[in-house]
Amino acid sequence: MRLVPLVLTCGALLLPASRDAPAAPAPAREVDLTLKAGPGRDVAASHCVICHSLEYLPANAPAMDRAAWQKTVQKMRERFGAPMSDAEAQAILDYLSAEYSGKS
Repeated sequence: MRLVPLVLTCGALLLPASRDAPAAPAPAREVDLTLKAGPGRDVAASHCVICHSLEYLPANAPAMDRAAWQKTVQKMRERFGAPMSDAEAQAILDYLSAEYSGKS
């Protein structure tokens, strides 16, 4: 009977440590500050990168004006649950419309 507890104890020692250890936090994402400089850049970069690449901003710019960016920010908040306050959404909209609007 002494062998059974010893075998179980040894078997438990062979389990990967990750099963019992808390998961390590994901490494912080680097924010691409190659976006155009301007008021609101840091707010836009830190919020937009949560869900997608920042490359989307300049890639979409030729087809966007302020109204289109406003609809996009609203969609990100309402449909996709982007976590941002009204003030942050306004800062992002102001930044995108000033720096990344291709339509006149």
